[in-house]
Amino acid sequence: MLNQDSLSQLKGLKSQMEAEKEHAEAVVKGTQARYGFAVLDDGREVFIPPDEMLKVFPEDRVRVCIRPTKANKPIADVEKLIDCPLGDFTGRCVRKGKALFVEPDLAQLSRWLFIPPHARNGVQEGDYVRCAILRHPIRDGKPQAKILSVIGSEDTPGIENLYSMAKYRLSADWGASSRKELEQQLAECRPLEADFRQDLTDLEFISIDAAKTQDIDDALYAQIADDGWTLFVAIADPTSYILPGSDLQRDVAARGTSVYFHGDVLPMLPEELSQETCALSEGADRPALVCKVSINDDGQVGEYEFIEATVRSRAKLSYYAVDKYLTGQNEELMMHASPLEALYQVYRALRGNRESNHLVMEDRQEYRWIMDDNKQIDHIEPFEKLLSQKLVEECMIAANRCAARCLADNNASGPFVTHPGFRGDRLDETRKFLTMHAPEVAEADVATVAGYKQIMRALSGTEKALPLRTMANRLLTRAEITAAPGPHMGMALEHYTNCTSPLRKYVDFLVHLQIKAILRGQPAQQVDKPTLESLAERISTARAATLEAERWLAGKHLGRVVERQEGKTFKARVAHVNSSGFNVRLDDNGLEGFVDLRKDPEKFSYDKWTASLTSTTRRFQLEGEVEVSFVGVDRENRYQASFTLVEGCGLKPPKEEKKAEE
Repeated sequence: MLNQDSLSQLKGLKSQMEAEKEHAEAVVKGTQARYGFAVLDDGREVFIPPDEMLKVFPEDRVRVCIRPTKANKPIADVEKLIDCPLGDFTGRCVRKGKALFVEPDLAQLSRWLFIPPHARNGVQEGDYVRCAILRHPIRDGKPQAKILSVIGSEDTPGIENLYSMAKYRLSADWGASSRKELEQQLAECRPLEADFRQDLTDLEFISIDAAKTQDIDDALYAQIADDGWTLFVAIADPTSYILPGSDLQRDVAARGTSVYFHGDVLPMLPEELSQETCALSEGADRPALVCKVSINDDGQVGEYEFIEATVRSRAKLSYYAVDKYLTGQNEELMMHASPLEALYQVYRALRGNRESNHLVMEDRQEYRWIMDDNKQIDHIEPFEKLLSQKLVEECMIAANRCAARCLADNNASGPFVTHPGFRGDRLDETRKFLTMHAPEVAEADVATVAGYKQIMRALSGTEKALPLRTMANRLLTRAEITAAPGPHMGMALEHYTNCTSPLRKYVDFLVHLQIKAILRGQPAQQVDKPTLESLAERISTARAATLEAERWLAGKHLGRVVERQEGKTFKARVAHVNSSGFNVRLDDNGLEGFVDLRKDPEKFSYDKWTASLTSTTRRFQLEGEVEVSFVGVDRENRYQASFTLVEGCGLKPPKEEKKAEE
């Protein structure tokens, strides 16, 4: 028995320990390991041990008790769940014994969640599912999930696309109110009868697209002028059928872009508009926003005018047919010789001017995926960008430049497409890089179009020993959607935007609204920063969804290739280098994946200034040739393909040979 003094001391110690504890609210931060952290409102991060992490999910808001330890490293114990923001999510059904679990497809949540029999909704082992939390683990650390819907199994045709759509919340359905508004507008709207709309149906517009394209959003016409040509770019006019502020416009804005998967498309607009009423179909009178622009003999984009017009496309031509005509391989399009020849002349002038005075992205080897009836890759074939595709591209760029000038000249609040060039947080590194590899442009002003152009041209010089232009990519920013005008460094243009694809891109749709307001003498609708940030996020989400589906499909294809050709290896080039390894791009099909050198017995040192990885015996350089074997996909890293090096790959030359070379 403890005496009274001992009891008093224990009580005092207990009181002291309680006094040293801190109670606070925090958000749970998960990790790849079993432990986590409690992020307090004041910014502090407190360690949560594995046993306590079993009670919560990442992003949960909880009340924690923070207690000190002998090592003076506080620990957070979870006391109470305040809020669980985790809604529905996707995953895969797995089995352990007789029990079924869902393996969540969520960052920082690697635990399986039990599915009780009454919540299985017909799910089978291996099914991909959409699910929700049925029972939170706060009480006993034993969470349960319920199946909301089964997306499909590994053998479901197009499962890669279907799953990515579900995971990234991309819907093909339209709300009832949007459908009702659409039906009403199609029944009542008569844009061709508007007094302000000019009749341009006498101009011989033609569309040039892929043979299967139905959402035709542009048509072209050109005629010779005294000092060059007059180019007309007719653009589909969906804003004539969608009322500003309507539920339909809000649904269109929520999509932000058409999403193109291999074998599936999620259109931004209802197909009644994109493929029928608004599409610039052959022989049909259609409302259009027409960019009329003067192109002088040296390809300079001159005076422009935007016109709300009625147009009639004379023909729907394919890229392939136009290319055959322009290269003199057939004469089937002689009936359209006049506009085609004029457009070809315009293309040559525009392209020559951009190559001389601006920046043109280098043509890269492209590949076409040929899909089978199950929406799997049958084979992949290389192809070169056709002359006809380049022709259309130059005409679109010219119209987009005019749209940007129109917005800037009239103080409209965007949207502009800008490209700041070099990252602001890496300017010192950029200077060092230029000093090392291109000292002749080390002092060029990276903040100006002229300076950036000078740098890029120097880095692209063929006499350089290293692939400097590619190496510089890690120092560059991405293009942005902005309310204020700014330069597009990547193209070496003072202003740029997109206006030629309003059936597929909400940026273009907004630009149409702005230009129409200007034409009608109205204040250009204010496009605020939150709207553009939200749009950029939706575009990024769509890009992530298609990338994940493509990687999944590519991994399956590579697996089949290796299975058919046991021991198959692939010739490749190093596409990107970091401290962990490097990405490769396969020569025969353009597919990409990662070689993880952290698993290699040799230790490699990474040199960012030469974009290389070097060990005592081997060296790998950006754009260098390698030979690899496919080993599978990293499901946790968005189905990235994994490769290993073929033995002997990347060996340095013997010292004798090296001396001889020197």
